Amino acid sequence: MAEMFTVKVEEATPAGGGRLAAGPVYRSVYAKDGLMELPQDIQSPWDFFSGAVKKYPKNMMLGQRQVTDGKAGEYVWQTYEEVYQKVMRIGSAIRSFSVNPGAHCGIYGSNCPEWVMAMQACNSQGICYVPLYDTLGANAVEFIMDHAEISIAFVQESKIKSILAVVPKCTAHLRAIVSFGDFTSEMKKEAEKFGVSCFSWEDFSSMGKQNYEHPKKQKDDICTIMYTSGTTGDPKGVIITNRAIIASVMTTEHLLKETDKVITEEDSYFSYLPLAHIFDQVIENYCISKGASIGFWQGDIRYLMEDVQVMKPTIFCGVPRVYDRIYTGINLKIESGGMLAKHLFQYAYNYKLANMRKGLKQHEASPFFDKIVFSKIKEGLGGRIRLMIAGAAPLAGQIEEFLRVTSCSVFVQGYGLTESCAGCFTSIANVVSMIGTVGPPVTTIEARLESVPEMGYDALSETPRGEICLRGHTLFSGYYKRPSLTEEVFSDGWFHTGDIGEWQPNGAMKIIDRKKNIFKLSQGEYVAVEVVESAYMQSPLVASVWVYGNSFESFLVAVVVPERQALEEWAATNNKAGDFAELCNDPKARGYIQDELNKTGKKLGLRGFEMLKAVHLEPVPFSIEKDLITPTFKLKRPQLLKYYKDRVDQMYNDAKDGRTAL
Repeated sequence: MAEMFTVKVEEATPAGGGRLAAGPVYRSVYAKDGLMELPQDIQSPWDFFSGAVKKYPKNMMLGQRQVTDGKAGEYVWQTYEEVYQKVMRIGSAIRSFSVNPGAHCGIYGSNCPEWVMAMQACNSQGICYVPLYDTLGANAVEFIMDHAEISIAFVQESKIKSILAVVPKCTAHLRAIVSFGDFTSEMKKEAEKFGVSCFSWEDFSSMGKQNYEHPKKQKDDICTIMYTSGTTGDPKGVIITNRAIIASVMTTEHLLKETDKVITEEDSYFSYLPLAHIFDQVIENYCISKGASIGFWQGDIRYLMEDVQVMKPTIFCGVPRVYDRIYTGINLKIESGGMLAKHLFQYAYNYKLANMRKGLKQHEASPFFDKIVFSKIKEGLGGRIRLMIAGAAPLAGQIEEFLRVTSCSVFVQGYGLTESCAGCFTSIANVVSMIGTVGPPVTTIEARLESVPEMGYDALSETPRGEICLRGHTLFSGYYKRPSLTEEVFSDGWFHTGDIGEWQPNGAMKIIDRKKNIFKLSQGEYVAVEVVESAYMQSPLVASVWVYGNSFESFLVAVVVPERQALEEWAATNNKAGDFAELCNDPKARGYIQDELNKTGKKLGLRGFEMLKAVHLEPVPFSIEKDLITPTFKLKRPQLLKYYKDRVDQMYNDAKDGRTAL
């Protein structure tokens, strides 16, 4: 009998009284006697950092590559004590602007030491920090600055122009802009016209001379407001308390204890996943709590692997898109290595996987082949990696299996949302049956499935499927200034994630669908699909369009019903013969429609990942008879996917092979 990783703590509830059926409530087997209690002596993330400074003052904390004459060299490090002194000065400077505990400061830029120091400076004074980022749309920075009532914005030099562009509309609360580097005199003058002060990092730091009394912090104080995309594409502010951050950090600690891979002061973490997202913040807070080192990338994807090889981290986190690239790169090298090398690799892979399936841990399954075959893969990530974590979107099963076998490190996959303060399910290391799942609930969360009848998902069936609902310590406290939206996602104390899950026989969860019309691509970007479709419907060439994407792919495809007259006019102009169905099957017609739709999307402000990489032209309109639309002409997405599954698969294959448009 398979080992179980969950325990049932409440029975299922049948449908009735206007409520949907819900399955049993489950908890991690590691929390069978109750959800994990939080430490009494930790009241906020500041306690993690200040405690680490006392324990590990001389440890290397934050590092980045020294750039000389445009060339990046070795990493240069600042110790915990050095960072602490800078943080205290920045915190004091914030207070000198009469920005008091409970106020809001923004942080805008790529991962770097200044980002972390600005965050810790806010933590030191009980000030809520608000990450700013522009991937939510062109007006997102302006919206967040105004909606969150930002008093001081800490900004990377390359983002200053973006901030200055919105200053005229944000003067009600904004008092100062602090550059991670320098400010030009012209930029200062531009901001000062609107009464906003500007400082270089050093100038602002030098203002922090007064010692302000540290405010008493409570677990339920707001730590950060994280803005994410709403169901209509509008940013929504997720309120994260100190309690939620602490619970997520302690959950990470507990999980790694179970894998014998607890982080220590000897470890180092490579920081490149956006600090503007909760996943990386939780991981970095955990590393800080243990006195570990954090090294930052240069901010350029072209040099990502070079940065890894120079830094030689022991901990690496990635989204599926990154691991997909690693997987593809390794396989290309294997294919080009000659027949003997390929056979040796495959034999070693099968041998080790077979031993792992027998229950041996990855480092016990084949030390010999780890040394002579798989060590080369480990060297590609610097040679010291011992822990790899995947998050942000589900990772394809074959890639997870490959990395568990070949990386010579512990590999785990998790699932979470901003609203759950990062991970709420995490797979168990060295348990092969976890592959393709996100594992059981973490030790601070309880979970159940709720039926979704309109999609055919039954939480009470033999194979329970339904919307994942959560409750526990790591959940958010609501959406900032949006009580009605908060009420919409909470019911009887349960947070409704909008994701469809399926319980596995061993208690692990598998993500299989999305309830709401918003989904993540493999690189972690959210797509509000109705907004995207609405933009493409502005094109005069289109009668109907269904846009599709999923968490295993990095781009969108679409099935398009063209306007007959428009396509026939194009055919006449381009000397194309044939009836409407034949024109829809013409590669040049597909290329033309795809290009025109992307031009329309670009003009209407869609982002790069919202552009279409492939289209299928459908001559027959979507119909009620085929169960593809509702009587009010809304798209029925599960049915569309089922109907066009072969076409969708072909579009993805063609796009990856460069065969989409001629």
